[in-house]
Amino acid sequence: MFDKSQEIYSLSEFKRNTAAIVKRMRRNGHPLVLTVHGKAELVVQDAKSYQKLLKLVDRVETIEAIREGMKDINEGRNDGLEAFKQKVRKRLGLPG
Repeated sequence: MFDKSQEIYSLSEFKRNTAAIVKRMRRNGHPLVLTVHGKAELVVQDAKSYQKLLKLVDRVETIEAIREGMKDINEGRNDGLEAFKQKVRKRLGLPG
């Protein structure tokens, strides 16, 4: 679920002490877990950390797509470059 080392606050506490909590979060770079009725409901993090996370997700997705493509090639599930070029030309209405 979430790392127990993360800071955990109730949503009410976060509302009461937003400035101080956000300042601490910016300083340590760790996300916050906010609870509602004692259950984890939200995660808050600074924009820089969030952007870093998005880049990491994009990288992992790209690596996975490459792995799948390589597996397809290794298992003979591809048409080859010339067949691909013909499909693209046809799709774009270009001369073959």
